[in-house]
Amino acid sequence: MQVNGTCHCGEITFTAEANESFSVICHCRDCQVMSGGPYRSILPAKEADFNLLSGTPKLYFKTGDSGNRRELAFCGDCGTHIYATSVVEDVPLGLRMLGLRTGMLAEVADLPPKREVWCESKVEWAQSLVSLDVPRQNGQ
Repeated sequence: MQVNGTCHCGEITFTAEANESFSVICHCRDCQVMSGGPYRSILPAKEADFNLLSGTPKLYFKTGDSGNRRELAFCGDCGTHIYATSVVEDVPLGLRMLGLRTGMLAEVADLPPKREVWCESKVEWAQSLVSLDVPRQNGQ
């Protein structure tokens, strides 16, 4: 399916071709910290199928819990996370998989996660989140 992404301020826009059956929730500690929540929703897409339409993402590099070096892209203006991938020195440019952050995709409602990864870091209460019977208030 084709997905369309934009950061919060609209500076960065892109399209990508991705298979919605690979949508995941990641519970790794990095995703928890960087998302500000107990997990992050991710849709993998081949780098060759990613088309940046506007803006230039700022890149941040780190070593993940797996020991793999990671390139994380985000909007330098509003901070919206765009994707994470392997660094070019480890996987040649164009052959990498981008872990698109589904919250910035126009099609987010059509991308329910199919599996969970890095469950060793999963917070216990996250599993109960759906079953909580808490009334919603307007704007929340």
